[in-house]
Amino acid sequence: MTDPNQSVLSKLPNNVIDEILIRLPFRDAVCTSILSKEWRKHWCRLPQLTLDSDFWKSKKDLTGDKRATSNFTMTIHNIITRHSGPLTKFTLCIQYWEIYPPIDNLLYFLSRNRIQHLVLKLPRQFKLPPSFFTCLHLRHLFLQNCLLLPPPDFKGFDRLIRLELHEVTISSKLLESLISNCLLLEQLVLRISDTLSDIIEINAPMLKSCDFTGDMTTICLKCVPRLTELSLRYYRKDWKEFDVANFLTSNFFESCPDHLEHLHLDYGVIAKGQEIPKKLPFDLLCVKHLCMCIYLDRDEILCPLSLIRSFPFLQYLEIQMEHNFKKNMPALECLEMEAFPDVIFEHLREVTLIEANASIREMQLIKLLLAMSPALVKMVISPHRFLGKSTIVKTLTKLAEFECAPKAEIFLKLV
Repeated sequence: MTDPNQSVLSKLPNNVIDEILIRLPFRDAVCTSILSKEWRKHWCRLPQLTLDSDFWKSKKDLTGDKRATSNFTMTIHNIITRHSGPLTKFTLCIQYWEIYPPIDNLLYFLSRNRIQHLVLKLPRQFKLPPSFFTCLHLRHLFLQNCLLLPPPDFKGFDRLIRLELHEVTISSKLLESLISNCLLLEQLVLRISDTLSDIIEINAPMLKSCDFTGDMTTICLKCVPRLTELSLRYYRKDWKEFDVANFLTSNFFESCPDHLEHLHLDYGVIAKGQEIPKKLPFDLLCVKHLCMCIYLDRDEILCPLSLIRSFPFLQYLEIQMEHNFKKNMPALECLEMEAFPDVIFEHLREVTLIEANASIREMQLIKLLLAMSPALVKMVISPHRFLGKSTIVKTLTKLAEFECAPKAEIFLKLV
């Protein structure tokens, strides 16, 4: 007698089966081959495969000993020999392994299958084999912990529209060349903690979004006429103090296009005693959404507040609070209205404060922003996760005393 469940499974259309298997961890997708004869090879034609932590479950797999390497080689061999049809997306996550398994055959196989979306999270300083540079149909590329040394005849990935590099070892010259040869590139994400020897000039005529974490002084927006979103986070391994005054008064922002609407700034460590500029040498009239970090336990809070002056048409302001929980932190004179007699944010409609801890200086900042924003409609305050309920209640009471725009509403967003 035929199993009715088996009959139902065998009648499912192939596209429905594919959608089911794609949503399963790869290990579970392979296990569906025991359901019936019809399902035995369904996983072999999936267009997307993911070998991540859900697949490498055992501790030996995660550490990457000789046995794990052997299992890895066997797994890749089974995929290469059994897979049929197009393979558009492949994800490999082995960044915590202690040894480097062979992936040359895998990348050659992906290249022959015209892979379009590739994610490689590999062990530290993993040198990519020559076969990687033959994946010329790539449109989305994510690399982590890789060493990039392309062959002399490599011309770049000219179909790439998104490039994301995390802790990738690459020379400034090669990175600059790689980006400039991606003429269709729309999204760029760089996480570089190593100090680069030279400045990277970003030449990408189609680029719309750029997210850079590293030493801000090593990046130059040379030709990005369509850029609408820019995120800059300062980071260096040696935590050398950043000359934020010199950076803000340089011509870096002058090269930003007129289309730039979203800007995220986090310039990290600020040297004490630096002379902080009151504003940029010019206004960025196009920026409507600004996200920035404010360090409330430092006197340099005046810097980000003054910087906001350079965005006269700002509509949305998001502030990430960075602080330690110092008790009895005194108020700051620079946070009184008298210190900003000529400042008013006529177009500011929404303010979001993240990780607020209801300190004296923070309440000063909230009061100041409310007073300076006549068009404000909404202020959302997200308290720090360690803030007690009693403190939150006191904060609400205090906020009710502040004067604000007639249509403004203050919301406390509890996580």
